[in-house]
Amino acid sequence: MAAKNFDMIVIGAGPGGYVAAIRGAQLGLKVACVEREHLGGICLNWGCIPTKALLRSSEVFHLMHRAKEFGLKAENIGYDLDAVVKRSRGVAKQLSGGIGHLFKKNKITSIMGDAKLSGKGKVTVTTKDGTEELTAKNIVVATGARARELPGLEADGDLVWTYKHALQPVRMPKKLLVIGSGAIGIEFASFYSTLGADTTVVEVMDRILPVEDAEIAAFAKKQFVKQGLTIMEKAGVKQLDRTPGKGVVAHIEVNGKIEKHEFDTVISAVGIVGNVEGLGLEDAGVKIDRTHVVTDEYCRTGVDGLYAIGDIAGAPWLAHKASHEGVMVAELIAGQHAHPIKPNTIAGCTYCHPQVASVGLTEEKAKAAGYDIKVGRFPFIGNGKAIALGEPEGMVKTVFDAKTGELLGAHMVGAEVTELIQGYVVGRTLETTEEDLMNTVFPHPTLSEMMHESVLDAYGRALHF
Repeated sequence: MAAKNFDMIVIGAGPGGYVAAIRGAQLGLKVACVEREHLGGICLNWGCIPTKALLRSSEVFHLMHRAKEFGLKAENIGYDLDAVVKRSRGVAKQLSGGIGHLFKKNKITSIMGDAKLSGKGKVTVTTKDGTEELTAKNIVVATGARARELPGLEADGDLVWTYKHALQPVRMPKKLLVIGSGAIGIEFASFYSTLGADTTVVEVMDRILPVEDAEIAAFAKKQFVKQGLTIMEKAGVKQLDRTPGKGVVAHIEVNGKIEKHEFDTVISAVGIVGNVEGLGLEDAGVKIDRTHVVTDEYCRTGVDGLYAIGDIAGAPWLAHKASHEGVMVAELIAGQHAHPIKPNTIAGCTYCHPQVASVGLTEEKAKAAGYDIKVGRFPFIGNGKAIALGEPEGMVKTVFDAKTGELLGAHMVGAEVTELIQGYVVGRTLETTEEDLMNTVFPHPTLSEMMHESVLDAYGRALHF
């Protein structure tokens, strides 16, 4: 069978791969994209998008319970879990279908099947109809990652769930254990707790949301506890005794002692591992370190014409990072001047209640890096829009280099902070100083005014607190 020849083959159609394919096609490259499961990858089908749809339902449910505060009446409030899940799946399906349309519009050859590197510039694809041989000078590996499973804590879909099971629950948990307090763990804990599950979060590190600024994580924890979550830090789940049809007894180590707690459902959210198996990467000469492909700042693997982007190329494991790497690599392949991604200008967002968002260095990391810093804070309680929204719990925190005025990092907790953080992302990308931010006129009344006030506070000039 004659091989089909392309300028660029992309393996994986998640937010890294499909964006790389589209950008390559826009630049005049002949592009093929191979996907084994769903266009849109984990993000659109089982991650970012459907979880936000679920969380929106729980947010509306939460607000309905607060109707009286707003002078409104809502009685006999309830929910239909199947309908909540159906809406979430519908949102995912709509967006996944949209990618198929974008591929057609950009004349990208889309192939559903399993891809394997089969020689220099060669990819063999196994489809339901047999095998196809593809060739290209440039190959982009964008196969993403999957949930990490710890020995003894493996998911079974009944008593112990991964994020996939949690998105299509077989029942509403009554007593839920969430292992891990990163973004995925906290978002599911927030969702199920809001719908009434008695929820416990166990985190092996000394604080929840361990990648966030310590002060922001502590503020978020206080809110979660107020909402009824049980948080166990510096704790590890050592064993799960499962009794089908009944529940799980979790052996949790706290302060060197084992405590036994009963749950009907467990969600494991203990990180991810890269999808590096079965691709022929090692045979091609690619270096793999702890399930992730080793690349340079331009996502080059060191093997001529072979790139790796997104989750498979390591942290930060974020869809928007993958997409930008996809654009950068497509532009490199097309002979354009491309800018490498700077991890410290990529925002992280967690869509729990309250939301958490950050970019750049935490206060702790800025000090550890040797910076002399100025730190500003502004609470939501000092902002008119936050009070009008009925969302007075939150904080904006900014970290500056005292010598140069460079914005080193920004950290937020509270309503809509995942939308606000982009203002600081733009600021960091443009190498903004405190003076630029102080001289910017922020609209009133908005939550964004707190971003201005936090900058002013770092220099002793806050006006409303």
